[in-house]
Amino acid sequence: MLPTGLSQRPAAQAKQVAGRLCLDFANLAGGWLGVADAREERLTQYADLLAWSWKAGLLDDAETVRLWREAQQRRPQAEAVFERARRLRDAIHAVAWNFDRRHPQRAADLDVLAGEARLARNRQRLAPGEGRLAWRLENDRQALDSPLWPIAVSAEGYFTGADLTRLHSCPGEDCGWHFEDTTRNRSRQWCDMGDCGNVAKLRRFRSRERARRKRARQ
Repeated sequence: MLPTGLSQRPAAQAKQVAGRLCLDFANLAGGWLGVADAREERLTQYADLLAWSWKAGLLDDAETVRLWREAQQRRPQAEAVFERARRLRDAIHAVAWNFDRRHPQRAADLDVLAGEARLARNRQRLAPGEGRLAWRLENDRQALDSPLWPIAVSAEGYFTGADLTRLHSCPGEDCGWHFEDTTRNRSRQWCDMGDCGNVAKLRRFRSRERARRKRARQ
């Protein structure tokens, strides 16, 4: 059984609609396009990293409980991992944003990604796969930073090998979430049609209604 309330934390309830693990992690805040102080932050402590990793399928129940207990015994180390998680999250978002907007990348963001990727690669081991060998992340039961490894590997693989012309930032009001458009005709506009897409449709409808009523009064 998970620790009390962990599965109900906002990080565990965050939608995962980006199409890539690293982008879903970058989306662990709402309102990127709005005022920074008003941003809906879902990554506020180490417990949120565990909650999100559990929801994303990176950790099973037993692994989540084990790391939770480890964090209670090693609070300073857990806090340090949390700070790394925030820096990694912000760096992934910034790099994706700059790719989407065709802006130059910042060395500081790239250094964060490179550092976490190196740490993750040091935890990879070759293992038998289906008819071939495959890299697998080791299962270290006491490594508080183990949830960061697959995220860093995902970011490294995505930003160095994917078709980044399909990477977009949601234009919804105060949104800015990233997503990969995998539609055949590259028609995806929103992070989630049920949220930002519907809000935009409603806004357009109301604008047309106001215009119609104005014309009727003239």
